[in-house]
Amino acid sequence: MRRIVHLDMDAFYASVEQRDDPALRGKPVAVGGRPETRGVVAAASYEARRFGVRSAMPMARAVRLCPQLMIVHPDFERYRQVSRQVMELLRTCTPLVEPLSLDEAYLDVTENNWHEPLATNVAKRLKREIFESTRLTASAGVAPNKFLAKIASGWKKPDGLTVVAPERVESFLQQLPVDALWGVGPVTARRLRERGIQRLVDVRSAAPDLLRSVVGSMADSLLKLAMGEDDRPVEPNRKPKSSSSEVTYAEDLTDPGMIRDEIAGMARDNALWLGRKGFVARTVVIKVRYADFSTITRSHSDRPTNDVDGIVRRAVALIEKTEAGKRAVRLLGAGVSNLEPLGGGAEDGALELDLGSGP
Repeated sequence: MRRIVHLDMDAFYASVEQRDDPALRGKPVAVGGRPETRGVVAAASYEARRFGVRSAMPMARAVRLCPQLMIVHPDFERYRQVSRQVMELLRTCTPLVEPLSLDEAYLDVTENNWHEPLATNVAKRLKREIFESTRLTASAGVAPNKFLAKIASGWKKPDGLTVVAPERVESFLQQLPVDALWGVGPVTARRLRERGIQRLVDVRSAAPDLLRSVVGSMADSLLKLAMGEDDRPVEPNRKPKSSSSEVTYAEDLTDPGMIRDEIAGMARDNALWLGRKGFVARTVVIKVRYADFSTITRSHSDRPTNDVDGIVRRAVALIEKTEAGKRAVRLLGAGVSNLEPLGGGAEDGALELDLGSGP
């Protein structure tokens, strides 16, 4: 029986800002862009969350919900420094650490450097040492697999610890809504509920054809998760699958030349990222959100490359196949995917995503 810990820093960006600026402590804080420039919330303190402020929310809406909201521009280099400190601490416990982002990671502590047989004690010590070294809190979930551990870590935030022992797996699953399943977002959850599948365990008794009509090829994997089964290993050297960036503009773009220049710049940044990380990409993708909020993507796949000029040309060719310029554009994005190591020289570690100013 494996012992998996999912550790998640609490309101990470906002907590770092509150730690480093006493004037922000105890106040509703949002890290992100300005409301007048279509910024979004990258992170919200727990004081802000009481007003309904959430990450990925337009900052203008956040200010309407919480007029006293204190807005802080993100300092990603500082967050990366703290993240490295936390990840190094986790690796003192076990080499089997899989970072998911700057602020969360899985650990397989079945065998660990501390020779601690109880995963609960491991999680308690990790939380304590993180707080002692960073003055930040983390929440942890302990379970026999990654799926259950991730859900458990969010059960009692902030500064929580939830343990799902093997004998408690079924009772834990009985409490969960259907959207606790990976891959089930708000739209899919609504469609499942319309068909009477309200809870996670309802997936088990759903007619196979009905389930497939809603989730397609995901049906089998969702059924396994609904049974509490997840055999995916913790992968300490998990490679990034893509890199992307996007920007929402303060004023809609209508000039085709400017739109091409923006896409070219994003594609160039992604190509340079590939070079720094030692990867090549098969696929170039662009994203366009028009002024009416309709959104389209276009992609092109070819032989693996990190050639800057080639990736830029492909991205520009893709944007020219859209109505961008003929229709006003609110958001542009570009990225690369289907990555492969170049000569085995790829760096390990979590992918960093440039959020731009947000949707």
